[in-house]
Amino acid sequence: MSLDIPVFREFYMQFSKIYSAQTVGLTAHIIDVEVDISRGLHNFSLVGLPSASVEEARDRVSAAIKNSGFTSPKQKNQKIVISLAPAELKKEGSHYDLSIALAYLMAGNELTFSPEGKLFLGELSLDGKLRPIRGALLFAQGAEKAGFKEIFVPRENASEAALVKGITVYGVSTLKEVLEHLDKEEEMTIVPCEHGDIYKNQKLEIGESSFDLIHIKGQDFAKRALEISAAGKHNLAMWGPPGTGKTMLAQAFSHLLPPLNEEEVFEVTGIHSISGTLKQGEIISHPPLRAPHHTASYPSVIGGGAFPKPGEITLAHRGVLFLDEFPEFDRRVIESLREPLEEGHIRIARSKGHENFPARFILLAAMNPCPCGKYGSEESCTCMPGTLASYQRKLSGPIIDRIDLWVKVSKISHNKLSETKKGESSETISARILSAREAQKARFTNHPSSLSTNSEMRANDIERFIILSPELRALFNTSAERLKLSPRAYHKVLKVARTIADLEQSENIQENHILEALAYRPTELR
Repeated sequence: MSLDIPVFREFYMQFSKIYSAQTVGLTAHIIDVEVDISRGLHNFSLVGLPSASVEEARDRVSAAIKNSGFTSPKQKNQKIVISLAPAELKKEGSHYDLSIALAYLMAGNELTFSPEGKLFLGELSLDGKLRPIRGALLFAQGAEKAGFKEIFVPRENASEAALVKGITVYGVSTLKEVLEHLDKEEEMTIVPCEHGDIYKNQKLEIGESSFDLIHIKGQDFAKRALEISAAGKHNLAMWGPPGTGKTMLAQAFSHLLPPLNEEEVFEVTGIHSISGTLKQGEIISHPPLRAPHHTASYPSVIGGGAFPKPGEITLAHRGVLFLDEFPEFDRRVIESLREPLEEGHIRIARSKGHENFPARFILLAAMNPCPCGKYGSEESCTCMPGTLASYQRKLSGPIIDRIDLWVKVSKISHNKLSETKKGESSETISARILSAREAQKARFTNHPSSLSTNSEMRANDIERFIILSPELRALFNTSAERLKLSPRAYHKVLKVARTIADLEQSENIQENHILEALAYRPTELR
């Protein structure tokens, strides 16, 4: 039946449905935006468990529609009901504005098009312009998975969404531009899919630093530990008096790491996009570095909230979590690192929802030996015995066990600081790290759990991939007994030794590899 007859255009077309999306955790869910218009006193209601930012869409949408050349909904005697389905899913964010505006105009017969296969996202300003949104990459991935063919996003988010192949991305600037394209089938700029050229995009390196290991005098033992940590993704803790270079070493560490592969780029960029830390038009192709202050709250580091959101450990996923002044962090924060350090994810359960966020990062910790920082050095420590004991007790045995490498960073003599001779550059060390990573990748090629580095090996993997000669096994067991290593620490030493062997391009673990790995176990801290 044709709708060109005026009577039908006025009374028949009073309902419409358009599609948008909502993220829950790190997953995008398709949302049906339904609009029903009926005669009566003016009323504009939103249902479907909307948050305050969604409720406020009524005013933004009304003004944007008026300033785009149409009659504002507030100027009509209509009862307008907008439903965001499914109703039990909490709706948050301002990205529903565009879909609500289009659904209203379609229900009022001021716009005619087929909404099937199209997803609309964008916040409207009062003059009808579209503002950028969070999570464009996750929305595009969710739309493609759900079978959508087209997605409309603000122009600022278009290059990010276009990383997903298999879906056409339209980057739009105004509501009027979308209306003209849909109603009149006018040409619109289509943002090309950059899936194949992902590494040609401008890089975003979070926490970028100009520090190069070549500029750090001395501390060869610590630099070696950084190399091993980066090669096998082993957790590392540095401790020593203040001013010895611990923070500088940590800042240079992230630049030793190889770039992310394509799958990891999508994963990390999506996390930072939904968290609002992603710069406009950029992707993350290098392992991120997150360095929260030691006063950071438990939810900000671990994640949480009434509706769980990712924290710093998830933002550090596939990268580095640097915790300076490690014992000064809240004890709850430190102890909550147990699960992610072991499992690579964090489970957050709240009364209004629960989420499982990825958190596979390298923990890089720095700490003083005591509150005054002089314990164990040439200077006299001024801490009271009780204060010193309390400070050291902040790190529990399980946390110490989960850190693979412990390095003491001692003071450097002034003569050493004035030397002009330089050590190896970060670029030279990075080349060795990349070679070791390639060796590990080849070793785990056919592994069912898709291991990529030595630190990810489980007990059964160690039995399969780490073979020691009887003599070397006896030496290691004797050393482990003298150091009183726990079973977890025992396995960590073996994994570190395997990484050291990979750095030297050795097929088998040798005695010197085992002895060096044992040298990184803590003794003075226990």
